[in-house]
Amino acid sequence: MSGVRHTVPVDVHLIAVRDGERGPEVLLSRRAGDVYASGLWHAPSGHVERETVVEAVVRETLEETGLVVDPGDVRAAVIVHHRPPGGGRERVGFFFEVRRWQGTPRVVEPDKCDAMEWFPIAALPEPMVAYCRAGLDAYRAGAPVALHFHAPEDPIAHDPRVDRLRLLDGPGASYQRPETSRSHRAC
Repeated sequence: MSGVRHTVPVDVHLIAVRDGERGPEVLLSRRAGDVYASGLWHAPSGHVERETVVEAVVRETLEETGLVVDPGDVRAAVIVHHRPPGGGRERVGFFFEVRRWQGTPRVVEPDKCDAMEWFPIAALPEPMVAYCRAGLDAYRAGAPVALHFHAPEDPIAHDPRVDRLRLLDGPGASYQRPETSRSHRAC
């Protein structure tokens, strides 16, 4: 044993959900500028900075969307263990559902985001960050945990031909797979 511990970054992702004319809608932003995955749609998100994951998603929501969320309104949705393409460093993402907030969503960081829109959760936009899409597909399926490990040559953008999502069952699991996902369940 080398004595070196394995550590991974921890991300938080907002799944802000509202009722739309065609069913539930989710708030997404389009990344822009000199940032990872510029031009791709993604849920508002960020890194945990010496705080709880709930405090982090509340902070990131305000910083990126201008929405004020009460920590008591934050609900656990899914945890995704992810490895990016190109052999990048793996990470763990906590995806949280929020259905109540104060304010109207807007682009607060124009150097990192150039659009913010509501999309039907059953008809997500493209191009979209594959990691975020994996989290939303796992959320739609009702899985508590998902694995999303890219192969080194995979694109950053979601591509259904190289869908690497694996859903893990929880106690008493009885969820349905999203129709758009080609992935498989792990036992």
